[in-house]
Amino acid sequence: MTRPSDEELMRQAFAAAATVRRSTAPNPWVGAALLLKDGTVVLGATEPPGKRHAEIVALAASAPEHVKGATLATTLEPCCTEGRTGACTDAIIKAGIARVIVAVLDPDAKVAGRGIAALREAGIEVEVGHLAQEVALQLRPYLHHRSTGRPEVTLKMAATLDGRTAAPDGSSKWITGEAARADAHELRADAQMVIVGAGTVRADDPELTVRLADYEGPQPQRLVLGDIPLGAKVLPARSYRGALGDLLDTLGAEGILSVLVEGGATVASQFHHQGLVDRYVVYLAPAIMGGSDGRGLFEGPGAASMAELWRGDVTSCCMVGEDLRVEVVRK
Repeated sequence: MTRPSDEELMRQAFAAAATVRRSTAPNPWVGAALLLKDGTVVLGATEPPGKRHAEIVALAASAPEHVKGATLATTLEPCCTEGRTGACTDAIIKAGIARVIVAVLDPDAKVAGRGIAALREAGIEVEVGHLAQEVALQLRPYLHHRSTGRPEVTLKMAATLDGRTAAPDGSSKWITGEAARADAHELRADAQMVIVGAGTVRADDPELTVRLADYEGPQPQRLVLGDIPLGAKVLPARSYRGALGDLLDTLGAEGILSVLVEGGATVASQFHHQGLVDRYVVYLAPAIMGGSDGRGLFEGPGAASMAELWRGDVTSCCMVGEDLRVEVVRK
């Protein structure tokens, strides 16, 4: 049996984490890969809140006599504090693990390097940084939340090639094709909350549920900025009036890691101009409205000059069915 390299071992942990992406929040979706002395690899992934962390899952599935002297790969720094579950560092030390490789450090104030320090103080060899960029992308909402106290905000928009989201008569269904709409449901499945404006609820009466994605987890919470009409399909939902920054602070304190803003144009402008959007996902249809009287992606005045343009970094660009999906993050 060929023993996997450190990178191969971390990739197995990375893959294990992906299987629980939508079931662990507000805890991070972490994967672990335990390389036993006989060359066997045992995988673990974080269980739903209140249950075991990835490292504990992998250790529990392994025979103790094979664990001593083993190597453990984990996508996030092991926790070192007692919570609803025991500290992972204690279990790793007790098991006799000889070496731990970690992708990224945990910015949570309760950990923040202390887990690594505890392992090293126990004589365990620790290496940090394997597959760091990929894991940081996978854990981005969690890392953002622990670093800022707020959920990561994704703004999702769909438009024609000339940037129109609705015709002059107000009609907007459907700009994009079925594949793009299904992909947008995947975004909902990744989010813990979906936010829209009351105008969108009155105009489109959306459900804002995950229906087209292959998804069996809980539905995201729904929040409407403004009053919710009686009998609206979005119900049950929360209604909010107030400063958006205060809203994000509140949601962060509640343990919401990721929110998806679905519009409309007024809400998109508010989040954008207040600098509250962390990621933009735009679906562009191969269609052209051909005039200036259709509704744009944003409402109201924009940048007054080219020098004032908002600029970000494109992180992905791909075809989804017949439409183009572009993802941009803040610099």
